[in-house]
Amino acid sequence: MFFYYCDLAWRSIRKTPMLSMLMVLAISIGIGITITTLNVYKTMSYNPAGDRSEVINSVQLWSQGLDTWDEFSSSITYIDAMNLRNNSDLGLKAASYRTGLAMQSDDPKIEPVLNSVRVTDRDFFRIFSVPFLYGSYWDASVDLRPAYQVVISQKLNLRFFEGKNSVGKTLFLDRKPYQIVGVIEDWNPQPKYYDPLNGAFNDAEEIFIPFSLTGQEEFDVWGNTSGWKFETMLTYNDRLTSEKVWIQFWTELNTDEQKQSFLGWLTRYAEQQRTIGRFTDTAKTPAELVQISDIDKWLEDNNVVPKDNKILVGLSLLFLSVCLVNILGLLLTKFLKRAPEVGVRRAIGASRGQIFSQYMVEVGMIGFFGGVIGLLWAWGSLAALNAYFSVDQNVTGLDASMWFITPIIAISTAVLAGIYPAWVVCRTKPSVYLKAQ
Repeated sequence: MFFYYCDLAWRSIRKTPMLSMLMVLAISIGIGITITTLNVYKTMSYNPAGDRSEVINSVQLWSQGLDTWDEFSSSITYIDAMNLRNNSDLGLKAASYRTGLAMQSDDPKIEPVLNSVRVTDRDFFRIFSVPFLYGSYWDASVDLRPAYQVVISQKLNLRFFEGKNSVGKTLFLDRKPYQIVGVIEDWNPQPKYYDPLNGAFNDAEEIFIPFSLTGQEEFDVWGNTSGWKFETMLTYNDRLTSEKVWIQFWTELNTDEQKQSFLGWLTRYAEQQRTIGRFTDTAKTPAELVQISDIDKWLEDNNVVPKDNKILVGLSLLFLSVCLVNILGLLLTKFLKRAPEVGVRRAIGASRGQIFSQYMVEVGMIGFFGGVIGLLWAWGSLAALNAYFSVDQNVTGLDASMWFITPIIAISTAVLAGIYPAWVVCRTKPSVYLKAQ
C-alpha cells in the first residue's frame, strides 16, 4: 500500500509542478539555513574528550591582585606551574604552552620549516590519550633534567623521513639537535581542547618538546600572555619570575575524592603564597582563590561556543517555522483543489484514514526533496563561509551525521505542516461532490 501511495503522490506532484516546486524550494531554504547553523554549532560544541571529560582537569589560580580581573584566567604563572609540577601527590600532570621553532633534518634537499611547537611534560600524552605510531614519549627523568628529545607527528615523519621509523634519529630545531623518541599518529582534536586560548579550531601542534627546557632555551611564547600589573621584562628570567600568566596546567583526577583532596592542597597552597606576598586579593578566601575545571566547564569558560551561535540556531529555527507556515498555505490550496477527487474516492469506499495516509506520504515526499536540496544549500553555504569569509575549515566542514539528520528533519517538518491540510480534505463529504457531478 505504501508504494501505491508513493505512486499516487508522484503523480500528484507532476500534475502541479509549479506549486510543488514552490513548496520544495521553501522547505529547502528553511532546511538549508537551519542545517548550516546547526552544523557550525554542533562542530563547535563537540567535546573531543568523550568519556574522559570529567577525568581531565585544568587548574586555575586567582593569583591576581585586588580589583583586577573579574574571572579566573585559564593560564597560570611559571612559578605556579613549577610548584604544581613538584606536587608528588598528583598522578598525571602536565604544564603546557605553545612556541615556534625552525625545523630541519640532515637532508639538505629538504628545506627547513617554521613550525608551531607544544612545550609540555611527558604526562601530556597520557592525559590526552595521544596515539603513537613509533616509539613513545620521553622518560620521566627528562621532566626533571632537561634533555633534547622530541616527539613529532606522522605527517612530519613522512616529510623528513619518508614515513619510516625515525625513532633515535636527529632533528634540528633552531639548529639544535633533538633526538626523536616518538612519532604520533594523526591527532588533531577539534576543538583544540587542550589549548583553545590560541585558536580553538587551529590544528594541533606537530612537534612536542620537554617543558624542562624552558628556562634553558628561553623559548618565545606563541600564545596569550596576560598580566595584571606593570612588571619590568628585560630578561627571560623576568618572565619566569613575574606574575604574568601564560601556561596551561592539566592533571588527571579519577574520583571525586581525588578532586576534593587536590582542591584542599590548592587551598593550602594559596594560603602559603599569600603569606609570601602573592595572591593579594584579600576580598577572597583562600578556597575562593583556586578552581579546577573538567573539559566541559573548560570549553564553556573559554567561550569555545559563542553565545551568538546559540542565538543564530534559534533564529534559523524561527525562519524554518515561517517557511512551514507558507507551506501550510500552499498545501491547503493544493489539497482543496482535489476535494472533488477525494469525494469520489470516499463514495466508492476509501476511508478517511486511507486518504489521510495518502496525503501524508505526498507531503513526506515533498519534504524529502526539500531536504535533499536543503542539504546542497547547506553544503554550498559552508563552502562559501570557508572560501569568502575565511571561517576555519574545521568549523565549515559538513558533519557526516547531517546527511542522515537533514532528510529526517525535512520530512518531519513537512509532515507537521501537512497534518492540518490533510485533515481538512479528509473531512470532505462525498454527497456534496456527487451532487455537483
